[in-house]
Amino acid sequence: LNGGGRGLEDGGMETAGDVLTALARRYAFGDLEALITQGTLAADGRSSAVAALCAFGQRVLDLDAEDFGMPETVGEVPRDLLDRARASRMPQTARERPRGALASLRPAYSLLLEVVAIRWHRRDMAALVAAVHIASEYLPMLAWEPVLGHAGDPALIGASVSGEGSRFGVPVEPGSARMCDHTRPERSACERTLRVAKEPGPGWRAYLDRQHSQVASALGDCAARCRTPCTVMDRLDGPVRADLTDRCRLAADFTDGALVKLRHAAPVGHGFGVPSPEEVQTAWTRARKSLSRNPLGHKALAGASGDHYPLPGLPALFSAIAGADLRPDTLLRDVTERITATLA
Repeated sequence: LNGGGRGLEDGGMETAGDVLTALARRYAFGDLEALITQGTLAADGRSSAVAALCAFGQRVLDLDAEDFGMPETVGEVPRDLLDRARASRMPQTARERPRGALASLRPAYSLLLEVVAIRWHRRDMAALVAAVHIASEYLPMLAWEPVLGHAGDPALIGASVSGEGSRFGVPVEPGSARMCDHTRPERSACERTLRVAKEPGPGWRAYLDRQHSQVASALGDCAARCRTPCTVMDRLDGPVRADLTDRCRLAADFTDGALVKLRHAAPVGHGFGVPSPEEVQTAWTRARKSLSRNPLGHKALAGASGDHYPLPGLPALFSAIAGADLRPDTLLRDVTERITATLA
């Protein structure tokens, strides 16, 4: 490559600009930023703008949610893109506003759907499996969102899960009969979520890193698996409770399915292998077959054969669990379009 925009080699048809555009369209934001900062693009005012968009795009593609919407050191990112990313941001203090993914997980799941499709397009199966695993961890919280009115915000959740007759976050007395199906880590996380909103930043961030997904799992168990329900569930109206249970059971079936289990064969799990695209397709086919045994899953996946999404039926499945229409976001595609327009 050379900054003058001439051929890559004698007789080559591609210019540096062509290669930069091709990298942008492949969502290769990190590689593109490296070339820009090395002077591949003439320093005419475009370098800073493109580098900032690349840094922002890579952060979003990496699902670095704690830093979504933060300024980039290499340049200024357009405000509208930052605001869209902030909808999926995890607040880094208990009082941070807006609440981002604690207010609603729906923008985050739309973004996850876009990221999964891009990772498939790039044949980056390890990152795809990691994104699917992240989605599986918080699916119960996505299911509970219409009932709670938020996505498990610790500052608000107490009103829905505390009170007389609730066993949510209540320690088990030594020697007493076990009435709650929560595991010890889940009970610890539930107890913490009821008080962490009063803790300083380090404690708050440690909770988000280590225990918030456990709260999601615990809520899923309350709705889908509890054998002795307490007032966390008993306080709900019959139709609301039945609908929540159906959606949480579908979330649990997805988490227990073949696609999520691929993480154990990838670097994000316990092995050193990376699944091939064919293995991912096979696992999703198996998962769909299993999920279709669930009445709600069967209904959600009925149109999967005509779905052009790389994992057909996944958007419809997430929508069924959310109780809302979720479609892949276009944030990263829009970043690419801004980059290519600036390069042009």
